[in-house]
Amino acid sequence: MKKFAYLFLVLVLPSFLSCKGKSPDEPIKVDIPVPLGDPFIMLYDNVYYAYGTNAEDGIEVYTSEDLEYWKKAENLALHKSNSWGDKWFWAPEVYYIKEKNKFFMYYTANEHICVATADSPLGPFIQPEKKPMLESEKCIDNSLFIDSEGKPWLYFDRFNDGLNIWVAELESDLTTIKTSTMRKCINVSQEWETVWPRVNEGPFVMKHNGLYYMTYSANSYESQFYGIGFATAASPNGPWTKYASNPIFQKPQDLVGVGHSAMFKDKSGKQRIIFHAHRSKESIHPRGMYISDVAFTNDAVPVMKISNNIIKAKIKR
Repeated sequence: MKKFAYLFLVLVLPSFLSCKGKSPDEPIKVDIPVPLGDPFIMLYDNVYYAYGTNAEDGIEVYTSEDLEYWKKAENLALHKSNSWGDKWFWAPEVYYIKEKNKFFMYYTANEHICVATADSPLGPFIQPEKKPMLESEKCIDNSLFIDSEGKPWLYFDRFNDGLNIWVAELESDLTTIKTSTMRKCINVSQEWETVWPRVNEGPFVMKHNGLYYMTYSANSYESQFYGIGFATAASPNGPWTKYASNPIFQKPQDLVGVGHSAMFKDKSGKQRIIFHAHRSKESIHPRGMYISDVAFTNDAVPVMKISNNIIKAKIKR
């Protein structure tokens, strides 16, 4: 009898206590990073939506109320059946465009930049005409920025002299590139960027106190020295000047391979940054999604700073 009572206390009681007060349908919170590379967060209607690189057949979406625990949607936000291309669905960014009452997803498929639209942040995102935004060449990591005058700009990576970042104006449909306006922004030029190989990628642009900031990543995503730098400009069209003391984020705490970042404002209006990191120091995949705070100095040369107060985005099952 004593043996039975002991087994009950050791094996049964902890499980009972852990489930006490929970309904059968309540999700279980798991301390596992959300497995998204090249992550992006959009806040819409008081819900956070996260998109990223992971699925073979399209783009996944997760939702959260608090940025810490995330629930994977049952269906892909974008499925390859609704898109040009059949593999390598990477680096999605999603924006709600109020004037068009549509959600626009900018993403990569088959190493070409694409855009699809939907009526819901959960999708399905669809390309009415299945084609890349630039049919003549490979490009990746397209990112939208709309300036204060309502002019849309698209930033993306081109495969010339390694990977470097370019910008172009978009037509008012937000899907057509004005190819005559294409202009290089930045390329590999600082010592920290030369670990492996020649890469400046993953651009994201925002405006703060009249100055335009572009975050970007350098070195291969496979490298533990993958990191984040930034450049500034007085116009979305440049010219861009890199911060002399880049990188501003590389190997924080116990994380390696951190990069491909994007920024957003949380429910309280605080500026946040999202990025991925390697699974561990021994393994790259699946990469995990992490979130931190962003601050700006008031120096003569303003500096963007990323906090080491990092949130690991965890799965809720």
